[in-house]
Amino acid sequence: MNSTLPITEKENPKTAQIDTASTLEAVRMLNNEDKGVPLAVEAVLPQVAEVIDRVVDLLENAGRLFYVGSGTSGRLGVLDASEIPPTFGVSYDLVQGIIAGGYDALYKATETSEDDHQAAITDLKSRGLLPEDAVIGIAASGRTPYTIGAVEYARSIGCFTAAVVCSPNSNLEAAAELAIVPLVGPEAITGSTRMKAGTAQKLILNMISTVAMIRLGYVSGNRMTNMKASNKKLRDRSLRILTAETGADEAASSELLAAADNDLRVALVMRHASVGRGEAERALNDTSFVVEEAVENLRPGK
Repeated sequence: MNSTLPITEKENPKTAQIDTASTLEAVRMLNNEDKGVPLAVEAVLPQVAEVIDRVVDLLENAGRLFYVGSGTSGRLGVLDASEIPPTFGVSYDLVQGIIAGGYDALYKATETSEDDHQAAITDLKSRGLLPEDAVIGIAASGRTPYTIGAVEYARSIGCFTAAVVCSPNSNLEAAAELAIVPLVGPEAITGSTRMKAGTAQKLILNMISTVAMIRLGYVSGNRMTNMKASNKKLRDRSLRILTAETGADEAASSELLAAADNDLRVALVMRHASVGRGEAERALNDTSFVVEEAVENLRPGK
């Protein structure tokens, strides 16, 4: 029976005695298992890059990115999607997370919802899924009906589809156009895929969304020049970024940021293009809020 199970459901002989181990021994076992996760992700970096390039092509042409999953996988997708707008200043519609059972499933278990193949289709239709969008299904074992249903439906209407799955030769992998399959092996606690599988998925989703936003022009160097300053910590960070990007002193940067209504993007365009706030805002609107493009379009002769 064990040979037919997905690798994520098999027992791990390295942690078979974890229930009788001391606390220190137990955490060492877990740490040793976790050490292999980055290596498993490293092995699939070419596939990660290929997925990113396909997603960026769609986002540049008015498409959107949807993560779909259930349980831990779904929560990770919603988490990644929710952090993109404040970090990169984009619309909350651009990257969206869909979890089986709805947002209630973020804080309580609704595991039976993952068995509903049709619900995934309904959920995608409710978001107005279009052929120019991308859908990435996330699942540890790759056999979750909800996630498979989402990917199959998305592909049937012409969307680009990908899968992030930690077990090879799964139904989800077969359903998707491209698959990212980091082989993290059996979990330390049998079947507890919130552990190594979840860690691998988190690393990969970070890469997909971060590099996609870089490719779209929302980062300068390694600075988040399009971030939204929605609290004191982020306003302080905006000030540091503005100072570093412009070479102005802190007092001048603070004055400029205030003139831009605390919008770092507007402040950068005002400074680099020597224009007022209104002209900077118009230029940003015309370039999907890509600072470098807005500045370039405001140069004399353009």
